[in-house]
Amino acid sequence: MLEEAKKKIAENLISSFEEAGNVSIKLRKQGLKQETKEDNTPVTNGDIEVNKLITNKIKKITPNIQIVSEESSDNKLNENLETFWLIDPIDGTHDYINGRDEFTINAGLIINNRPEVGIIYAPAKKRLFYSYHQGKCFELTNKKERKLNCAKLTKKGEVKAVSYSNKLKPLIEDWHKKFSVTNYVKMKSSLKFCVIATGEYDLYIAEPRACEWDIAAGHAILKNAGGLITDFDNKEILYGKKNFKNPSLILKRSSLL
Repeated sequence: MLEEAKKKIAENLISSFEEAGNVSIKLRKQGLKQETKEDNTPVTNGDIEVNKLITNKIKKITPNIQIVSEESSDNKLNENLETFWLIDPIDGTHDYINGRDEFTINAGLIINNRPEVGIIYAPAKKRLFYSYHQGKCFELTNKKERKLNCAKLTKKGEVKAVSYSNKLKPLIEDWHKKFSVTNYVKMKSSLKFCVIATGEYDLYIAEPRACEWDIAAGHAILKNAGGLITDFDNKEILYGKKNFKNPSLILKRSSLL
């Protein structure tokens, strides 16, 4: 797909993501209706409404590209997907339910099993990130746009990591030592990809967990900003795997932390 076509897709989705963000905040203020899914994770009416809004817009923009969403059974049994959308309507549902501000709305366009277009909106923080091509990655906040290139914002000699948990597992602790991490903070949603793309943080390490829709949009954003994404064996992460399960993850702002 040509760069111009990908740019048009990404830019056409921005207003819908802002609208979906407003809906998510409004429903939370009204009091969320919550259920528990088969995998024992929570889902709310906010997840469902945001999913409808985003998928309907994507269907209009790219009617011939299949959509795989966390909150829908459509296309999840298809094991031969190469070009398709991955949507996580609310990533960080626990934060969303509990009134915190790190939850995000996510859509990533996979082309030939690689993430090319990514849009992530953190409505409570009013930070929107989008990307559509190598070197074309942006943050939109308060109607001001800035280009992201993973330039280091942390102090010289400091290696700041984001972590899924406050308490590190021994394996993650070992990786942190390898990269000389000086401090880390807990961050549960896909916002961690974005804050590495902005240069606010340097690193994220995770064992195999979660699913492709959790990371696709963030992967596209960080990759196109110049960041590095591999598994623990330094292998490229491809999409459309069986059951859409993630491998291990290493996100780096740069090879020079």
